Amino acid sequence: MTKNPESPLQLNPKQRACLISLAAKEPAVLYIGKNGVTPELTDNLDEALTARELVKASVQQNCLYDIRETASVLAERTRSVIVHVIGRKIVFYRRNPKLKNSIQLPR
Repeated sequence: MTKNPESPLQLNPKQRACLISLAAKEPAVLYIGKNGVTPELTDNLDEALTARELVKASVQQNCLYDIRETASVLAERTRSVIVHVIGRKIVFYRRNPKLKNSIQLPR
């Protein structure tokens, strides 16, 4: 969806579709509120990406910032890829080869 020039990984359509289907089953683990992107939020996303590779975030109704802009800033700060933005949900992905159950993407 959105290409981040700083990102070490670019996803092809098959990989993106695979990650979207995996994310559909997962609940949001990160909530973006009225304060928008804070250092604490960035740290929380970074930790979540390290632990699980694929993270779904939910932008709350009281967030005054543009959702796509917020996603771009967070992806840039965490060196992750924006997989999908739909409604108020954002899905981020960052590969972590150290995980036992790492997500295997199609080629």
